[in-house]
Amino acid sequence: MRIDVITLFPDLFVPFQQQGVVRRAFDSGAVNLKLWQLRDFASGNYRRVDDRPFGGGPGMVMAAQPLMDALSAIRADRAEPQAMQAPVVLFSPQGETITHARVAAQAASSQGVILVCGRYEGIDQRFVDRFVDLQWSLGDFVLSGGEIAAIAWLDAVARLLPGVLGDADSHLQDSFNDTLDGLLDCPHYTRPEVWEGRAVPDALLSGNHAAIAAYRRQQSLRVSAHSRPDLVDEARRTQALTPADEAFLAEVARSSQT
Repeated sequence: MRIDVITLFPDLFVPFQQQGVVRRAFDSGAVNLKLWQLRDFASGNYRRVDDRPFGGGPGMVMAAQPLMDALSAIRADRAEPQAMQAPVVLFSPQGETITHARVAAQAASSQGVILVCGRYEGIDQRFVDRFVDLQWSLGDFVLSGGEIAAIAWLDAVARLLPGVLGDADSHLQDSFNDTLDGLLDCPHYTRPEVWEGRAVPDALLSGNHAAIAAYRRQQSLRVSAHSRPDLVDEARRTQALTPADEAFLAEVARSSQT
């Protein structure tokens, strides 16, 4: 999968490619990450890529021309047919929140994307209107630039690619995965069995795989109901919950009221 990034700070992506488990995605070529320094497409001695906003106000706005020139260079380098061109994605507070479903869909696609990392007060809306296909957001907060959002998205996608994680099935138990019906993952424990007077739940020590699976499902339901009830509502809407699930959730609700 080829991913191009237009950025003013390409060095921010270098350590990300060299550390942790997702490094395998870059070392193996599963992800071909190409970084494009926006200033290389700016004119003038100072290679300016921004200017003051029309109408006044604080901050600066990224100019449309350098962004268009960078995108043109990427399109030429990718040499893709018009019908198969990778979408242009801008990280923006106006974007759709990135979800597991969207990440998984991208990991399953070989088309790749072109990521635009904004800075300052934003980028000229005329570039957005003409060239941006999708806008994505990490959530309801503002970052200094799109690079951190791009790295977070890259990490989420890369770990889903074949051969990146040590256990190919480990991501199937991640929160929000379809195998968990979109619920949160259950709590996890490791040695020692007793730590600071707190013991590992008996069910996990039983050796009974069915009992362990049932316990983990219940804890997934419990933490989801407590922290993200919207996920439980969605699982209920899609009829993913069993009668046993509903009975357990009713018990959780009763206990929380006493």
